Amino acid sequence: MDRLSWIRGVNGTLGWVAPRLVAKKMRGLFMRPRNLPPRDWELPLLATSERITLRFGLSALRWGKGPTVLLMHGWEGRPTQFAALIMALVDAGYTVVALDGPAHGRSPGREANVLLFARAMLEAAAELPPLQAVIGHSMGGASAMLAVQLGLQTETLVSIAAPARIHGVLRGFARMMGLPPNARSAFIRLVENDVGMRASKMDVAHYQLDVPGLIVHADDDTFVSVKESQLIHEAWFDSRLLRLPQGGHQRVLADPRVIDGVLSLLAGRSLQARQSA
Repeated sequence: MDRLSWIRGVNGTLGWVAPRLVAKKMRGLFMRPRNLPPRDWELPLLATSERITLRFGLSALRWGKGPTVLLMHGWEGRPTQFAALIMALVDAGYTVVALDGPAHGRSPGREANVLLFARAMLEAAAELPPLQAVIGHSMGGASAMLAVQLGLQTETLVSIAAPARIHGVLRGFARMMGLPPNARSAFIRLVENDVGMRASKMDVAHYQLDVPGLIVHADDDTFVSVKESQLIHEAWFDSRLLRLPQGGHQRVLADPRVIDGVLSLLAGRSLQARQSA
């Protein structure tokens, strides 16, 4: 029996008689990321980076010189997962700053959530030059959209393989862990109490996204359904949706069509700025 099957079995039994105890254990599992080492293909880019420390100990990697683009990885992710995109942005004349999210990499903390990621982006932006773009992958994409709601200033915004509904993420995790209904409800309440915000209030449908944007998703993403991208697109008036037939949840980051889409978004925005000047 694998570990997940064992956890589901325990939760499915104990969750009926002690739902809050099970919910508390699953809350800890949900909020504490593993720090996974970089893959071999990430190491050359890591070697060329400059490590910087921002306020409150937030750690980041920096490459290039020029207008600033801020990147945020997803859950248990790393800055260098954006390797192909980072190299393309640097070649196009941008400075790229890629954060280690809270409780990830060298940034402080033991726990993380979408709101902590969003606040980290706000803290980073306060110390950086004006942002030409913010790009987030998976939970990083959800946190980037939330950060804009919280006041993050950027010329453009890119969401890659991101969920539209945080409440759906919580429910999906609870189902995957085999939580009975009462334990599932208790788990969601515990997470909401930690975050300090109702999960439903972090759904994209409630947002006012008023910057030009690009939404990217692959049809074969097994971690976040491609249906989420359509919900984001419907809620975001000034957005373009790029759906790819393949790319999964991670490989999509290196797809040439994604890189072209990001560079086109940035170039288009720069052209508008020059024309209006």
